[in-house]
Amino acid sequence: MQQRLKQALSQREKRHIVDASRIPSAVLIPIFYNQGEYHILFTKRTERVKDHKGQISFPGGTYEEQDGTLVNTALRECAEEIGLPAEAVEVLGELDDMPSITTDYLISPFVAAIPWPYQLKVDPMEVEEVMEVPISALLDNNRRRQETDTLNDQPITTYFYDYQGKVIWGATARILNQFLDIWTEVKGD
Repeated sequence: MQQRLKQALSQREKRHIVDASRIPSAVLIPIFYNQGEYHILFTKRTERVKDHKGQISFPGGTYEEQDGTLVNTALRECAEEIGLPAEAVEVLGELDDMPSITTDYLISPFVAAIPWPYQLKVDPMEVEEVMEVPISALLDNNRRRQETDTLNDQPITTYFYDYQGKVIWGATARILNQFLDIWTEVKGD
């Protein structure tokens, strides 16, 4: 499945957004195989972080000049937030750039396969909790919904994924929705 996903990601044309008014950032969408199915690793942000307090997110953060590339940003942030080093990660491809709505971030998402089990080392200043969510649960229509809102006179679709009493929403949910569309196509069922 990982090879098929890597191939599908390499064959699609990424939608790049160029907007100098936004802060470049990157996230890693860590997928792993456990107990007969694929999962995605999410983090719940602490109340101590600057932005997106208490939200469910992918490991990631703001681009720094020494990163050189946005994929390096995603890998560095993943290592800092959950102790998963770049050498343990296989980047499979990238999704479309995604602007955040409530803040000025422009997010570049990278899909990656990670080893599992893995002894994570969570940064308690940034991460309150690590969540292992089966992809099958995210595809369950009873656990997801969407709404259409208007922002600056433009319709915008908002997605919500409920898992064990926690809600994934915002830019993370929009990124997740794109990933799940590609996953479903690749999986073919």
